[in-house]
Amino acid sequence: MKMTPDTDLRLERAASTFAALGSEQRLTVLGTLVRAGPEGLSIGELGARSGVTGSTLTHHMKILAQAGLVTQEKQGRSIICAAVAYEELEALAGFLLKECCADATCVAEGHEHG
Repeated sequence: MKMTPDTDLRLERAASTFAALGSEQRLTVLGTLVRAGPEGLSIGELGARSGVTGSTLTHHMKILAQAGLVTQEKQGRSIICAAVAYEELEALAGFLLKECCADATCVAEGHEHG
């Protein structure tokens, strides 16, 4: 891959987002929110479903929100959490698979990603 300013920026963004996902608990929280859909879950329900609660959940939500993967919105007396970066997650997968097998001498049958 030839490095360009645009490539550097994409690489930096991907690294930052992957770093935010670099925890089993954060992956569990994000997966729980993805399964809940765009309506999201209250912080209490998110904790109950993911098994991550209290200040630990608050900490992980802060990291995921800073990465732009989730939102938290106050609705009345509740805080509603939702996964919002479906396109970002797809872009991350594309980033990894974009040049899949580009340097391989042969491509296995049925192993194409582009």
